Amino acid sequence: MIDRRLITNIDWVLVGLVVTICLIGIMNIYSATTPYKIVGTAYYIKQFYWMLAGLIISMLVCSLDYHILEDLSYWFYGFLVFLLIAVLVVGRRSMGATRWLDLGIVTIQPSELMKLVIIVTFARFFNNFHSVGGLTVKEVLIPLSLLALPAALIMKQPDLGTATLVILIALSMIVYVGLRWSAIATFICVTIPMAWLSWAFLLRPYQKNRILDFLNPERSRLGSGYHIIQSKIAVGSGGFFGKGFVKGTQSQLRFLPEQHTDFAFSVFAEEWGFVGCLLLITLYISLVLWGLNIARRCNDRFGGLLAVGVTAMLFWHIVINIGMVIGLFPVVGVPLPFFSYGGTSMITSMVGIGLLQNISMRRFMF
Repeated sequence: MIDRRLITNIDWVLVGLVVTICLIGIMNIYSATTPYKIVGTAYYIKQFYWMLAGLIISMLVCSLDYHILEDLSYWFYGFLVFLLIAVLVVGRRSMGATRWLDLGIVTIQPSELMKLVIIVTFARFFNNFHSVGGLTVKEVLIPLSLLALPAALIMKQPDLGTATLVILIALSMIVYVGLRWSAIATFICVTIPMAWLSWAFLLRPYQKNRILDFLNPERSRLGSGYHIIQSKIAVGSGGFFGKGFVKGTQSQLRFLPEQHTDFAFSVFAEEWGFVGCLLLITLYISLVLWGLNIARRCNDRFGGLLAVGVTAMLFWHIVINIGMVIGLFPVVGVPLPFFSYGGTSMITSMVGIGLLQNISMRRFMF
């Protein structure tokens, strides 16, 4: 049960930001799915249910002292690595990728859970490891080894978007802890040949096409470059004030692919224009800054590292998705937190919010 003393310390700013973004997202999903012929429960109703479920789960996360996670972190890490291996062996294949594991009662996507587990794992490692003057190349090899195994398994599925996010979250936490300039220079030099090797031997043809389409969408206007072109048309046609709710031509005529999931921001930009996008981005910036504020106010190193990791997870989701739909990044299938339709994304993000709330509520107790 939640300690009654904690209830008085609920972070209502955090709750308000998340619920506001969720409600705007549900409204946007309603508009994006209006032209669909839906059998059964409408997508926006499902998203509302996922929001409620996420808030309940977030409350449950708050009921446990987050310090318990420090003792269980390596066990969680080992279990998730086992599940990622199981996905490659007996996982469910869909649309050319094997990402889901059918457990009978429920179907799970272990790669999504790894975003949270890598945060907890790195928080424990760096909480027990202190370096004077920043991490050296030798000192950072252990956390990079912890990162390499799940990242490689997720890439093997293949799921470039999730693997990229796991890597960015981990690297953000490493940067927060601190690196020596010699280590930074070394990793920059290593990244160049690694990028070439990844292009030559790891990336699938469709992943290469996404990168090439990012560099030149016109190379395949009706093929692999279609997503970016239609998304940029939608965003640009919104103008300053937008075309109005449920009046976007790109979405209502269904030119936009995945317009209620990965490209939900494109629908919003077309209907609400620059003003609406500025409001939404301001809400997201406020959420990220508030997460960093929670990390700053935390009285213990483990909690601060957890808060930084969760904030990094939300930040990179936001940056990659918005950058993707406006043509700044390749299309990698990353949803916009609390905004894009999807139960897995909503629950994962809400668990992260639950951790932030947990840390914020307990800052007066240590």
